[in-house]
Amino acid sequence: MRMSKKVVLAYSGGLDTTVIIPWLKENYDCEVIAVCVDVGQGKEMEGLEERALSTGASKLYIENVTDEFVDEYVVPTMQAGAVYEGKYLLGTSMARPVIAKRLVEIALQEEAMAICHGATGKGNDQVRFELTVKALAPQLEIIAPWRIWDLKSREDEIQYCEDRGIEVPMKKDDSYSRDRNLWHLSHEGLELEDPANEPDYKKILQMGVTPEEAPDTPTYVELEFEKGFPVKLDGQAMKASAIIEKLNAVGGANGVGIIDIVENRVVGMKSRGVYETPGGTILYAAHQELEYLCLDKQTMAVKNQLAVKFAELVYSGEWFTPLREALTAFMDSTQATVTGKVRLKLYKGNVIPAGATSPYSLYDEDIASFTTGELYDHKDAEGFINLFGLPLKVRAMKMQQQGKQ
Repeated sequence: MRMSKKVVLAYSGGLDTTVIIPWLKENYDCEVIAVCVDVGQGKEMEGLEERALSTGASKLYIENVTDEFVDEYVVPTMQAGAVYEGKYLLGTSMARPVIAKRLVEIALQEEAMAICHGATGKGNDQVRFELTVKALAPQLEIIAPWRIWDLKSREDEIQYCEDRGIEVPMKKDDSYSRDRNLWHLSHEGLELEDPANEPDYKKILQMGVTPEEAPDTPTYVELEFEKGFPVKLDGQAMKASAIIEKLNAVGGANGVGIIDIVENRVVGMKSRGVYETPGGTILYAAHQELEYLCLDKQTMAVKNQLAVKFAELVYSGEWFTPLREALTAFMDSTQATVTGKVRLKLYKGNVIPAGATSPYSLYDEDIASFTTGELYDHKDAEGFINLFGLPLKVRAMKMQQQGKQ
C-alpha cells in the first residue's frame, strides 16, 4: 500500500520514531506530520522540532495536555483505587489514551489518512494506541512499523540511521527502555530482563533515591481533598498536576514509590520492569486513608472489587469503552463525601498514616470508644451474635445428629 497524502506520527524523538520518519517517506511516499504530546516528560521535549524536521517531517506539533492527563485520567484512576496486579500504578497505561486522543484530533484536523506509532509488536502500547483510534476515528488507518519492517533490533535501527547520515538520539551503552510522564518513570531492558537479577538502582533511578539513601529523619506532608480530588498540599491550594510535581520531589527524596514487578502484558507474555511513582504512591495512600473514614463498609467492599476491573481496563487500553465509563460513574458517586485532610509520614521508602479528618467521617468516638455511650448498648450484641451465628449453630447441630446416626 502506498500513500500520497499525510500520516500523523506519534513522535517522541527517541530512536524508534527517529527511524520511522524517513522509513515512512521511503515506503509510503507520504508527508509525515510529527506530533509530540506532552504529558509531563520534562527535558525530553528539548530540541524535538529541529530533530523532527531534520529527519524529514514536514512539521511538528508539540501539544501540552498535562493538566488534561492529570484531571481526566490520573485522578479518576486514583479515585477508583485502581492498581494493576497489586503493584503497578498505571503510569504509562493512563497516558496512552490521552496521547492517542490528541493524535486523532490532529489527524482529523490535517485530513490525514493514517496514524503511525512506534510501539513494538510485543508490547502493550500498540493495543492502547490502536484501541483509542478505533474508538474515536474508525476511518483512520493505522501503521505500526515494528510489525512490518525488516529491522529486528535497536542495533538495526542505529545502522539505519547511520546509513542515512541521521544522528542517533541515544547512547549505545544506555539502552534501558524508558517511558516518562508527570506520574511516573518506567525502566525495562538490560539486567532487568532476567528476574533473578537485583535491579542496579543506583544506575536506574532518576526520580529519587533508594530507601537506604533517604534521610534518617521523616518528612511529613498534608493533603486535602474535595470530593476525592486533591486540592491542597501542606495547606497551599494548587492544581492537581502541581501537587503531583511537588509530591514527586519530596517522595523521591525519601525513597518512596519504587516497585520491581513482573507483570502480565496484554499480548500474553510476562515482562519485568522497575517503575518510579513517588508522588502517585503518596497520593494513592492519602486518598485511601480518607476513604477509610468516609465510605461505608458495603460501598468500600464493592468499590475494591471493581477497582481490580478498572485497573485491567486501563492497563489494556480500554479507556474509551462503555464499561470504563460506567465504572467511572460508579466511582464518581462514591467520592461525594471523600472530603478532608490526611497527614502522612514519609520515611525511607515507607508512607505511614499520621492522622486524617473529614466533616463526613463515619467514625464516631462515642460509639467506638470502650466507654459505653448512648448510641451503643453492649447488651445488644448478644442478640446480634445469636442471629448472625444461627446458620453455624444449625449446621453444627445437624452434623452432631448425623454423627450419632
